[in-house]
Amino acid sequence: MNETHHIQSVFDRDLEAIQAMIMKMGGLVEAAIVDAAKSLETRDEELALKVCERDKAIDALEEQVNEEASRVIALRAPTASDLRTVLTVMKISGNLERCGDYAKNLAKRTSVLVKMQPPEGATTSLRRMAREVEAMMKDVLDAYIRRDVELAEEVRRRDQDVDQMYNALFREFLTFMMEDPRNITACMHLHFIAKNLERMGDHVTSIADQVIYLVTGEMPDESRPKSDRTAYAGSEKDEG
Repeated sequence: MNETHHIQSVFDRDLEAIQAMIMKMGGLVEAAIVDAAKSLETRDEELALKVCERDKAIDALEEQVNEEASRVIALRAPTASDLRTVLTVMKISGNLERCGDYAKNLAKRTSVLVKMQPPEGATTSLRRMAREVEAMMKDVLDAYIRRDVELAEEVRRRDQDVDQMYNALFREFLTFMMEDPRNITACMHLHFIAKNLERMGDHVTSIADQVIYLVTGEMPDESRPKSDRTAYAGSEKDEG
């Protein structure tokens, strides 16, 4: 084996290790989304606490990915296409970490909402929205592993469905609050949760963008249409 092939083979092994961390992160984030939504619907404070605790593992993996990726760039002097792969991995890990934060934020609301009586059906609608975001996450990770541009494009399109779910919930919560002022506090918490789920969809879509960039060398031309037209935009910087 000549020196060039040896360097490439070492780089490939390093990259495989980093990509294994990404998939582990993705699995943890998927579980966090599912469990956070379940804890809300079933009013399970113990499960919510586990979601918050497990977020530390997601944060630690992001740090590890960044450290390993930086080391590879410094030591292996990757070619342009290989460098694109490493940079993409770093961006994907950042998006996964933010999704983990949002899942933790959802779980934190469970302990508050168990002391209230949310309007009937509201948590079921949120669970449905969470299921769609989790399904998008699963598909975008599959698209990354398979380098599947078509699947990544499909995930981008499905974010509109999440936006529409959010808009419908927003209107529903407003109706509940106008009908009975006693619903205001619970509905504000529920709206916060819906907004966090909508933002998760945005981060999943950003991962899909990175998959397309990784395969084609270009970011998607057209910016995806956003269906979220509500004025309230809180929660991007809410709670860490």
